[in-house]
Amino acid sequence: MTGADAITEVTGQSDQQVLAQRSEAIIAGIEAIDPDHVLHLASSTLKIVLSHFIDGPSARPGRRVFAMPREEEGVAIAAGLELAGARPVLIFQDNGIGNLLTALLTLSQAYHLPLLAVVSRRGGLGEYNSMIHTISERAEALLDAAGVRWFQLDARTPVGRWAAEIERAWAFSRATHRPVFVLVNLMGS
Repeated sequence: MTGADAITEVTGQSDQQVLAQRSEAIIAGIEAIDPDHVLHLASSTLKIVLSHFIDGPSARPGRRVFAMPREEEGVAIAAGLELAGARPVLIFQDNGIGNLLTALLTLSQAYHLPLLAVVSRRGGLGEYNSMIHTISERAEALLDAAGVRWFQLDARTPVGRWAAEIERAWAFSRATHRPVFVLVNLMGS
């Protein structure tokens, strides 16, 4: 039995159904916090989420959606936006965590700037890109070592609660004036 077969057997849903349902929950959570800037990096895993913000119905006056050149540059842009009174959200995948640590720790964390990052998980069973495992399997340990708060959304959290958990992470980031990462597993367990 493959991993995909096991998911279908346990949940009664295919990988694509799980991906769509979890992506919609992330979209609902981000829409609920109503960011005025959505910074992102392209990712096939995040295609449903990103297409909603890039091409979808989320276009509204005052919201700017744009690709960040690299993760650490996204942190710097978001920090500047925060200082100017904006409400940015970052969306990228976890293999970019290694790229952004210096900017995160010397800017957002050091200057007590709230920042919410919605970070898709990669790696694990069924991952086809061998490079991904190097960083992705260590994402939590890297964030822990850096003193960055993170929360995990995966099969242990009912998908019906995902949007509210993203809202809570946003509020926590604002209350603590610190970066907060929500690690979301869009596929599998």
